[in-house]
Amino acid sequence: MEELDKNSPFKTPEGYFDNLTDKFKDKLSEEKLNLPEGVDFTVPEDYFDNLKNSIQEKITLSETKVVQLHPYKRYYVAAASIAAIFVMLIGLNWNATGETTWDDLANADIETYFDTNELGLTTFEIAEVLPIDELEIDDILENQFEEENVIDYLNENIDDIKDLNLEDYE
Repeated sequence: MEELDKNSPFKTPEGYFDNLTDKFKDKLSEEKLNLPEGVDFTVPEDYFDNLKNSIQEKITLSETKVVQLHPYKRYYVAAASIAAIFVMLIGLNWNATGETTWDDLANADIETYFDTNELGLTTFEIAEVLPIDELEIDDILENQFEEENVIDYLNENIDDIKDLNLEDYE
């Protein structure tokens, strides 16, 4: 109690709690209780005998009219779902240009596919499958590289330009 603040605004008079229980016992043991007069706590005669009948009379099962809060809700849901289907079909067909061909794929996409997916074939097995009859020397020797792509590749993969062993023969 000593830890409490001495400046507390809540104070009790001196000796208030001394003999408090004795004071309560004295007040309760007095024969005259201070109950309000004129308050009657009695039940009428035969009240509980007729209670069941009076409750049954008040409860009448009458048919009540059922009012739907949202009678057109199912029509709204059906209309919204049909509209969503039409929007989806139009959206899917809007950008459809036909079937995707090999020409539509970028070379980088094809190379990435072969790099990331395990084919289970060695280079020799792939060479056996490729048709050599249709292959011409021009297909191999043809320059398919653009200068920008070569420069980008060299910038990304070569740390020192001296590693290329380029000599100026001019």
